[in-house]
Amino acid sequence: MMLLQLTANTGPEECCLAVRKALAQLLRECEAAGVRVELLEQVDSEVRGNLRSVLLALEGEGAGCVASRWSGSLLWVCPSPYRPRHGRKNWFIGGAVFDTGEAGDGSDELDDRDIRFEAVRASGPGGQHVNKTDSAVRATHMPSGLSVKVQTERSQHANKRLARALLAHKLTALADAAASAARDQRWRQHQDVERGNAVRTFVGERFVERLAVP
Repeated sequence: MMLLQLTANTGPEECCLAVRKALAQLLRECEAAGVRVELLEQVDSEVRGNLRSVLLALEGEGAGCVASRWSGSLLWVCPSPYRPRHGRKNWFIGGAVFDTGEAGDGSDELDDRDIRFEAVRASGPGGQHVNKTDSAVRATHMPSGLSVKVQTERSQHANKRLARALLAHKLTALADAAASAARDQRWRQHQDVERGNAVRTFVGERFVERLAVP
């Protein structure tokens, strides 16, 4: 299983629209590749329907291949739909991937004694199976108070593994954000993304991919 995050970083609303469009494109690619996708988290932006960030779980034989295509700087070239007279046409978002099955995901650094696992009733869509099982897991990192709930998988064991990996991901993100804020680097990092080479480029309102010229 892979975790994939798409984020507008500190970008303007156009970047949040790009995340929305990127998510739609990603879902189409996953469907074509037979990859199952679960939305774990989303952060909405100021404009309804747009997204500041999304965190997804991808599972299936082609999950790694699909996820890797979205890792790095992603460019959307389009005039702003919100500011018609604005001269900027390049909007950058970021993609980050890690494999929950690899020790390198950071979860091996967590001490199980610091995590409280609770079996909880799954909620939301999913039919009778979801309503009658307690396979969902809530994991709380006691030192920080950070908590996540996972009900992606049918088994409690699988949800526990994913919850542990998700906690590691969140703790790493918090540490990175704190360090960036302390050094006032968040904006400079965003600027670096803009100046970097995009791994994929999409053009126009329809978000059509521009293929690299060999």
